Amino acid sequence: MTVKNEVLHILEENKGKNISGQELANILCVSRTAIWKAIKSLQQEGYLINAASNKGYSLSYTSDVISSEGIRLFLCEKFKNIPISVYKSLSSTNTEAKAEIIQKGIHGTVVISEEQTNGRGRFGRKFFSPPNTGIYMSIILKPNLNISNSVLITTAAAVAVCLAIDKFTEKKPQIKWVNDIYIENKKICGILTEAVTDFESGTIDSIVIGIGLNVKTENKTFPNELQEIAGSILQDNDNFAIRNKLTAEIINNVLSTCEKLEEKKFLKIYKERSMILGENIFYKKNNKWIEGYAQDIDENGGLIVSQNDGQQIILKSGEVSIRKTK
Repeated sequence: MTVKNEVLHILEENKGKNISGQELANILCVSRTAIWKAIKSLQQEGYLINAASNKGYSLSYTSDVISSEGIRLFLCEKFKNIPISVYKSLSSTNTEAKAEIIQKGIHGTVVISEEQTNGRGRFGRKFFSPPNTGIYMSIILKPNLNISNSVLITTAAAVAVCLAIDKFTEKKPQIKWVNDIYIENKKICGILTEAVTDFESGTIDSIVIGIGLNVKTENKTFPNELQEIAGSILQDNDNFAIRNKLTAEIINNVLSTCEKLEEKKFLKIYKERSMILGENIFYKKNNKWIEGYAQDIDENGGLIVSQNDGQQIILKSGEVSIRKTK
């Protein structure tokens, strides 16, 4: 760990408290000059570090830069040492995570970026990922699943995000099957799950869960075509730091749930949070929209749809929308 990272770790642990440069130098066994250089470098990266004569340095409570040091403070003890890579900008965290799998990335590896220049959603759609306002991350999992029930991972991840938002805010997010999360009828999160499969055994070698979450993206920042449909957890005038602990809680929830995926306890919460169950919907099949009724979620996360002719189908993937009635 570099001096800069060690200084950041101490400041994050003591957020809002003053620590003298000499104390930092003594703790890390380096010179005061090395501490000063580390502080200046962190300030240039956007960390709100206050420096006061005869008091020392303090990291502001409102500083909200994502860092592995800040995230680890809020991770469960069993996950404290998972590999976490944080970037200022990436084309896509899922792309980077898949590259890490090739390099033998292990279960629980996390890739995070302050910005995505080519963030992706399902069906090749772009996910708007502006700098310093959201959480854009991918988690590598090594589950014991076959391809047919891999939709469980996506449903589990959606629940993990909702529970993390519950913990740190008063908002009550809902889930639009299978992978979108809404607050007050505006989409605030998308989840893209991609599998690396072993075709000989029909099992999944690795899964990458990509999570794009709008935390404090101002409405005026969204492109015109998204301003009516996209939202954010925090409002424009909210000014408190949440991203490191929210990121950590999502990681805690995803990894904990993955350990007990076969118990499927999260499906109960998923159903309770569903915004489409009990609604008339359209679902897409062969590029055509078909009417139906969202009846239930099955034990593997599939959507049970009643068709107008009375027959039932189970959707394992695809696209749905609520059919508005006049």
